[in-house]
Amino acid sequence: MDTSEVWANLGLLACGYAYVMLVIFLTGKLSHRLSKNASRKFLHVMIGNLPFLIPFFTYNSFPLNFPFFIAAPFILVTFMATPYIPVKSIREKMSGLMEVTGGGHSLGLFLYAISYTILAALFSAKPYVIAAGILPMAYGDAAASLVGEKFGKTKFRIFCTKSLEGSAAMFLFGFAAFAASLLFFSFLYPIPLLNSILAALGVAAIAAVAEALTPRGFDNITVPIFSAAVFIILMGAI
Repeated sequence: MDTSEVWANLGLLACGYAYVMLVIFLTGKLSHRLSKNASRKFLHVMIGNLPFLIPFFTYNSFPLNFPFFIAAPFILVTFMATPYIPVKSIREKMSGLMEVTGGGHSLGLFLYAISYTILAALFSAKPYVIAAGILPMAYGDAAASLVGEKFGKTKFRIFCTKSLEGSAAMFLFGFAAFAASLLFFSFLYPIPLLNSILAALGVAAIAAVAEALTPRGFDNITVPIFSAAVFIILMGAI
């Protein structure tokens, strides 16, 4: 084991933690200027950018799976920002973050962290697969919520009430974000760019369907898992 390489990975890990904490801090500041929904979606989008850091880790498999180490601790952190944490003093300290996330499902951010951790554990050597799960959720769901809130006139209900305008935004922004990430990853990994961008259409479609069918908050699980699975299937498990 190369000690200097381990330290380099630890430095990247520290950068990842610092980035997440900075995003949480900025979200708290923005919550006084923007709506709670806009602040919450800012948090989701910015956290969703973490897959772009993953290619620079050189230790990405058990037992030194550094991308997993970025995601896993935030399962506990985000759980502490829910009403279900039994320790009153922790609830009080996390009240700022809890206030921001409270506009959506109270476990939404916690489920988001779980999805991230599962994908990081399984695909840290293939961060474009993680991106397939996370970016449609981060960017697409944010667009769906904001567009649906302001322009969502055509409502439909299956398991929950959604709008066609919001679902269309979910598809378009999810596709755009993931397709843009594939351009980035194509410089670092031997992925067939054209085929993967075409597969991104299928990913965006399944993400939009999963978001439309899933009750609020739980799409933080269904969208990432189904999106990543569809990308793997369409690309032949690259």
